Amino acid sequence: MATTTTRPQLAYLAEQLDELKKKGTYFKLRVLEDEQAPECTFDGKKVINLASNNYLGLTTHPKLREAAIEATRKYGVGPGAVRTIAGTMRIHMELEEKIARFKNVEACVVFQSGFTANAGTVSAILGKEDFIISDELNHASIIDGARLSRAKILVYRHKDVAHAEEQIASVKDQPGRKLIISDGVFSMDGDIGPLPGLCDVAEKYGAIMMVDDAHSSGVLGRNGRGTIDHFNVHGRVDIQVGTLSKAIGAIGGYVCGSRDLIEFLYHRARPFLFSTSHPPSVTATCIAAFDVLEQEPELIENLWKNTRYWKKELGGLGFNIGGVNTPASETPITPIIVGDGRLTMEFSRELFNEGVMATGIAFPTVAEGKARIRTIMTATHTKDELDRALEVLKRVGKRLGIIG
Repeated sequence: MATTTTRPQLAYLAEQLDELKKKGTYFKLRVLEDEQAPECTFDGKKVINLASNNYLGLTTHPKLREAAIEATRKYGVGPGAVRTIAGTMRIHMELEEKIARFKNVEACVVFQSGFTANAGTVSAILGKEDFIISDELNHASIIDGARLSRAKILVYRHKDVAHAEEQIASVKDQPGRKLIISDGVFSMDGDIGPLPGLCDVAEKYGAIMMVDDAHSSGVLGRNGRGTIDHFNVHGRVDIQVGTLSKAIGAIGGYVCGSRDLIEFLYHRARPFLFSTSHPPSVTATCIAAFDVLEQEPELIENLWKNTRYWKKELGGLGFNIGGVNTPASETPITPIIVGDGRLTMEFSRELFNEGVMATGIAFPTVAEGKARIRTIMTATHTKDELDRALEVLKRVGKRLGIIG
């Protein structure tokens, strides 16, 4: 029997949870009971999964499974220390060297997550005398890293290169370094950052250019090399951040750039310095994933085939899938904009009850009035699964008055 209950000191937490319940945006975690797959079992119910970041289906790829098992047999289950003490294994260096070659940069360092890669890097390379010019819809990890750095933050309107230039021009004569930072693909709307224009601005004002490529690694560019490759701005982006937990299918994040940048992060990035390194099984899995990206381009081709079909059919049903007072999706992330948070969460619950897992997202993850169901395509969804999901979305959407 549990002995810990909420004491008076934390009573305010229950009050805030009650507020979420009144607004209709309170949720409970859905529990996955089998593999992360296009059709799987959550909370005892078989559903078509439209909520996963498993873009290429690599979470269950046989080559990744085999790599994890073999590394566990060879190296054990854990590294036993942080990287700077005794936790850097040869297999860690192999992964970082592979990613650096893949991304066409000098060097790479792997972090425990994409979140810590962003937050740890921004907070390490800048200080209170510096300036960050940041897209208003950048990921929370960028925002937290910017705050931790204590640098002055100037926010520019979403994807507005001219406004980004206005912001940096306003501080060009002030001392301190300037950093322009953008998501490569924005996680809530699925649109792509205007990297060529931002690179132009960064070069004009001598700023550091940084891109968070979490949702484009494995999705955009040659063999999934990301937005830097998609736009061919190699050599113009100083810091590339990516993730190992979405298209790569495992967990972790990484930072790519010059050798000096990576050496500096070894010494100053706090998540790197104070967190134990990846288990050998995860590291080997990620190495295998980059091999798959090179060897099986048909996975990315199928991802985009499914994406094009999904957007066409979903839009044809009358749903607002972006572009009406919100950015238009250009990637496998396709939001269904509902607006009202309570209605969005009801929509998500009703979809689940009828066999479709599509997560509702409301404030504070997105702005008030911009609540949505976020759907994500994968390479491994079948047309039959997509058609069945579309039928459920149509039926529930009509019942709730979201579409006519």
